[in-house]
Amino acid sequence: MQRIAVIGAGTMGNGIAHTAATSGFDVILVDVSREFLDRGLNTIGSNLQRAVDKAKMTAEEKQTVLGRIRTSTTIEETADCGLFIEAIVENLAAKTALFSQLDVLSSPDAILASNTSSISITKIAAATKRPDKVIGMHFMNPVPVMKLVELIRGIATTDATYQIVEDLAKQMGKIPIEVNDYPGFISNRVLMPMINEAIFTLYEGVATPEAIDGVMKLGMNHPMGPLQLADFIGLDVCLAILRVLQEGFGDPKYRPCPLLVKMVDAGWLGKKSGKGFYTY
Repeated sequence: MQRIAVIGAGTMGNGIAHTAATSGFDVILVDVSREFLDRGLNTIGSNLQRAVDKAKMTAEEKQTVLGRIRTSTTIEETADCGLFIEAIVENLAAKTALFSQLDVLSSPDAILASNTSSISITKIAAATKRPDKVIGMHFMNPVPVMKLVELIRGIATTDATYQIVEDLAKQMGKIPIEVNDYPGFISNRVLMPMINEAIFTLYEGVATPEAIDGVMKLGMNHPMGPLQLADFIGLDVCLAILRVLQEGFGDPKYRPCPLLVKMVDAGWLGKKSGKGFYTY
């Protein structure tokens, strides 16, 4: 388990790679293009430099951490890793295709984890011949800062698999919380309806984005308002999670606000696209 493969170099993937390498693990970060990998590495380097500037680590320690991260556009190079953490697009078909591929190329003892924020671990595990070694490992954004990791058991996940991953999460400085496999788990089952209701509040003309976020920050002591948080998560990700909740529970209360759908259709995805409820 000393070697960890992180599949996907986006916001969550590079954060997971950063956290694992800082904790002493050797990491191979994989994505489909060198451009995505370079962008992910640049983000890791910038975040580490921020820690150096704040005297939380030395420049030498920064280089040591970066030296533990190797990048590749070829997934076959991960074959000798003991733990795989998938952090790709929030889409069931894409995840099951990847897990089927990882099942073939990795050691039979390797554990396959998904950073999915809402999709069934049981469904993902069914794409492999080792459902007992598949688990959800849902990190929070930004990964290097947030302590929580939801550990989600699929129907076949064994106690042994859970214990190994729980111990690894603790080694990464995280606080793991055990969750069973239901749509949205805990975090997004509670969070996304709140974000969706905030979007409906804007859609119905109740108040401006600044007013909605201001009420939640000043009145409910939230560090960030729900609309700004949605921008940081990615509006496409919020929409995907709401659709998983709606399909999984068959309950209209999870129906995505039409404004959210329209914004995603327009390519207004939040911070990563430069425009969402706010302009970046």
